[in-house]
Amino acid sequence: MKFPYTFSAKVAQFPFRYYIQNQWIWRYYLIACGVCLPVFYKISKLSNSPENKAKWAESKRKEAAEHHH
Repeated sequence: MKFPYTFSAKVAQFPFRYYIQNQWIWRYYLIACGVCLPVFYKISKLSNSPENKAKWAESKRKEAAEHHH
């Protein structure tokens, strides 16, 4: 095959290994995921805590009461 015309042939012949080894973005992407996941987990745990949900419901209740005189 001189030229891969179909999409699957193009994907099969694409040099993924070369790009992964020689581009900086892949290394930094993995490092960034490793650094951000614990931070996102902590934020998620804090925002979904029962105390925060109660506080949020109370603030929404007060806001709705102000609009409905």
